[in-house]
Amino acid sequence: MEIIIISLAAFVTAILTFFSGFGLGTILTPVFMLFFPVDLAIALTGVVHFFNNLFKILLVGKHANKNVLFRFGIPAIIAAFAGAWLLLKIPDSAPLFTYQLFDKTLSVYPVKLIISLLLITFASMDLIPYFKNLHFSQQKLPLGGALSGFFGGLSGNQGALRSAFLIKAGLSKDAFLGTTVVVATFVDFTRLGVYATRFTQSGLVDNLLLVSLAVISAIAGAWIGNKLLKKITIHVIRLLVAIMLIIISVGLGLGLI
Repeated sequence: MEIIIISLAAFVTAILTFFSGFGLGTILTPVFMLFFPVDLAIALTGVVHFFNNLFKILLVGKHANKNVLFRFGIPAIIAAFAGAWLLLKIPDSAPLFTYQLFDKTLSVYPVKLIISLLLITFASMDLIPYFKNLHFSQQKLPLGGALSGFFGGLSGNQGALRSAFLIKAGLSKDAFLGTTVVVATFVDFTRLGVYATRFTQSGLVDNLLLVSLAVISAIAGAWIGNKLLKKITIHVIRLLVAIMLIIISVGLGLGLI
């Protein structure tokens, strides 16, 4: 049953997240956590996320903007290492508070609450008409890269902050997607290298079939997303990004994700 649920989740999420440039790891990790311990769930999700991004590089990586990639990507990689290292130092951070929802106890953690508030801020800016023509200057790209990379290493939620900055960087639709994919792949590689010190090798080997099917499903979803890309305008992508930012951030803030 877990193979069907996880593969389907990877497929559908990969289609949706192809446009927004974020969300596969954020949505897929809780699905894995339904069936596996937290550390193994992070490991399995990271493998799927990494190989899915490698495939997406083949599809749209050539469109990446080299200048933005350099100014945004390098700070993201450095900060991802720092965030992942910090995560290993505070693996059992206590929640700010817990509450009951439908007979289930939910916990809200400091890092996720901070990310949630940041995402809601960015998403609200993209939905307010005044901010639609606002573009972050090239000087803000290193800051955006550092923030997205750090929180990516710390919590696995790198894409939303990355998209929030790059969607305002004046990139074309193809350049936006190409740049986000390349940055995401290098950040994944960096954080997985740090996480590897805690990954259970036997757990990865024992679930090789599950991971392989999830990777194939995610790649299939990315392929379909690339086909649909030609029918989607940058305006629709901006709107989709904002909506997904709000959904994910509310889930994070309430402890649902």
